Amino acid sequence: MSARDWIEKDFYGELGVSSSASADEIKKSYRKLARELHPDANPGDAAAESRFKAVSEAYAVLSDPEKRRQYDEARSLFGGGRGGFDGFSGGNTGFDFGNIFGGGGGGGGQGAGGGGFSDLFGGLFGKRGGASGTANRARRGSDVETEVRIDFVDAVKGATVLLRLSSPTTCGTCGGDGAAPGTSPRVCPSCSGSGLVTRNQGAFAFSEPCRDCRGNGKIIDTPCGECGGEGISTRTRALNIRIPAGVEDGQQIRLAGQGEPGRNGAAAGDLYVRVHVSPHELFGRSGNDLTLSVPVTFPEMALGTTLTIPTLDSSVTVRVPPGTASGRVLRVRGRGVVRKDGQAGDLLITLQVHVPSTVDDTARAALEAYAEATAGADPRAGLNALLQKKDPGEA
Repeated sequence: MSARDWIEKDFYGELGVSSSASADEIKKSYRKLARELHPDANPGDAAAESRFKAVSEAYAVLSDPEKRRQYDEARSLFGGGRGGFDGFSGGNTGFDFGNIFGGGGGGGGQGAGGGGFSDLFGGLFGKRGGASGTANRARRGSDVETEVRIDFVDAVKGATVLLRLSSPTTCGTCGGDGAAPGTSPRVCPSCSGSGLVTRNQGAFAFSEPCRDCRGNGKIIDTPCGECGGEGISTRTRALNIRIPAGVEDGQQIRLAGQGEPGRNGAAAGDLYVRVHVSPHELFGRSGNDLTLSVPVTFPEMALGTTLTIPTLDSSVTVRVPPGTASGRVLRVRGRGVVRKDGQAGDLLITLQVHVPSTVDDTARAALEAYAEATAGADPRAGLNALLQKKDPGEA
């Protein structure tokens, strides 16, 4: 993208946020639009695909604090893109326009590469240090975010997941140089490959992006049919990713070099995969411990018993001591989630007394006999003593 394109585009408008929006607001809006406009959700819709690319481009700038700062300062300087560079072709300005772009010409003011505006536009246009630099500085690719949902067992044990990702990638037809197969880009004769040209306007001399090559330093006579000369196209690619054992719901996994491709030989960005874990019908999780609620009968709790408890991969046998209270937690060590250091969490078993909703005549008779036999044992003795101490007039 040329400097003119960058400054004249309204990235805030593309994302539907204000220029004062926070980083979280920008990310939230981008995710919403990306889901709505994703090519997978709009097959064959060229307009949606175009908007998806525009939204992704806007987010790539506004999500990077340094790029956003440079973008805001440039648009403020040029009136939000209105008038573009043509509005600076002369006039009673009172300073040397050459210094704005770090170019030669002009007397006083800041020297080329001496900071100020030259630093600002150096970052935006892909160069620093004045016209002697290159407009085609290598730029690292943007990071990409996506989401994946896995089941509970895969989160505990780890799994390999096939991810289909639609994102900008190096054009497979031209190999990223933007030229049609069998042709090559040529050095722009107007700027000799620098991407900038110096113009004289009366007593002033200033540099601006070359209009013949749009600030790229190269001219593509026959653009690639797939990417239109950009060297990058949006494709759906299949990627096998390894989900590590013990991943938690909402955790983010970084895959280095799997993001958007870099420019001019620079490294690709990273891919960040946010993992969502579906709940299990029986098991829960507390840190690295697995949790399980097990129903037991009153006789089992009162007299004691041995229970066979399922685990995620087999089963364990636990002993319930006589007189165990409802809600007691039994711990089976080493049968939880395996930690990164190789140590495993525990399985926590909560015993809950099961009360049947209906009983037959035989069971009722047995329960009534038990109630009569234990009539002298009052489980609410402490509460009754407290009630007797209260003032009779109190509610």
